[in-house]
Amino acid sequence: MAASDPAIPQTAKGYEVDGALSWWSGIDQHEVAPELIWPRNLYIYDRMRRQDAQVMSVLRAVTLPIRRTQWRIDPSGAPARVVYQVADDLGLPIVGKPNRPTAQTDFDFGEHLRLALLKLVFGHSFFEQVYEVRADGKAHLAELGWRPPRTISQVDVNNDGTLRAVHQWGILGQKDEVIIPAKDLVPYVTDREGGNWLGQSLLRPAYKFWLLKDRLLRVQAQTIDRNGLGIPTYTASPVPDGVEGEEAKMRQQAEINAGMALAKSVRAGDNAGLAIPHGAQMELKGVIGELPDATKPIGYYDDMIARAVLAHFLNLGGDDSTGSYALGDTFADFFTLSLQTVAQEIAEVFTKNVITDLVRLNYGSDTPIPRLAFEEIGSRSTATSQAVYQLVMSGAVTMDDPLEDYLRDKFGMPPRDPATARSSGPKTAPGKAAGTESTDAPDGAVDGSTDGSTTEGNAS
Repeated sequence: MAASDPAIPQTAKGYEVDGALSWWSGIDQHEVAPELIWPRNLYIYDRMRRQDAQVMSVLRAVTLPIRRTQWRIDPSGAPARVVYQVADDLGLPIVGKPNRPTAQTDFDFGEHLRLALLKLVFGHSFFEQVYEVRADGKAHLAELGWRPPRTISQVDVNNDGTLRAVHQWGILGQKDEVIIPAKDLVPYVTDREGGNWLGQSLLRPAYKFWLLKDRLLRVQAQTIDRNGLGIPTYTASPVPDGVEGEEAKMRQQAEINAGMALAKSVRAGDNAGLAIPHGAQMELKGVIGELPDATKPIGYYDDMIARAVLAHFLNLGGDDSTGSYALGDTFADFFTLSLQTVAQEIAEVFTKNVITDLVRLNYGSDTPIPRLAFEEIGSRSTATSQAVYQLVMSGAVTMDDPLEDYLRDKFGMPPRDPATARSSGPKTAPGKAAGTESTDAPDGAVDGSTDGSTTEGNAS
């Protein structure tokens, strides 16, 4: 079939953006809550995460395991010199080489990851790449600057839904906006649909429950404040005999006014006291009947907030919890899978926009691309010395240098030193395991070869 065959569709006819907004995605036409239409929603989501303990607990449950896991550069068939430059520019270790020292770099991947995960809060988190050419003649990552969601004024989108540019408000009295083209951006977006590069916050399904809970907490506080200590009540004394008509009304009103001032001034203390006329009464009256209890609905709203991110297990163990605690493991497994998915999205965006650009600028478009990889989050059984012994003795696992390095690191042992090694245990050449090749040479030579290839690392 020829390339010019009209039966082959080579031009898109449709589009992914909403028809009326084909030039930018600043407004979500499908949002029904006016306060959650961008950019007002940014302030709502910021309030939610700063003011509510359950919301913050949920966000920490999602982000901290992802930040805590070990992130590495997986060679994925790329030449050693490429892998080493990427690892050095990003300050990350290489899969299979946990003890290799990385070069000093100003880039902090941990901080970048923390800010990238804010896409879960605001729906999007944009970064701008800046490179510098150093003495070695290669372009190195100089900055990966965060562009806060509140500074974004406009998002330009092509008809096919691809990102064209991001605009920022002018600063320091400047009237002109800053325009950052898509080629310089690293866009982290949550649940993007079509041309909506503003994404959807992880907190959007929890907003209704947070709002109702916030109102209940305020009512509960007012209920306790108004009724917790009782209300001072003054009852005027009877009108003396012989006092009638207008005089009786004036006398009674004067005593009521004095009693009101007395009731407002009632305080507890060592010297507290009061004096009232004969026949008058002063008492603290509480609520007749039961006050409404907001504890259960507040707990329900907390549960719904946790369910928004599959974190059901956060609410297990309370006084009012029901159901089998064995379900906690099932809930945790689903939650762990969701964390794996979020981490995978981060890794794919970073590989596509940062690592790929770094390799293309220095080594051309035909060079294989290393990728960002991470250790499995949760649900991994801890290797014990007995388990390792049984695996090795049964022949299921063959000891090699990478495995020994892993076990030393796992059990807190010092790195192995071939110069001081003693003749015990399996024999392997220092720095070389049977059936494997070394990738220690950053100049591209791998175990004496000059073809620029390297051993493929296992993706975590």
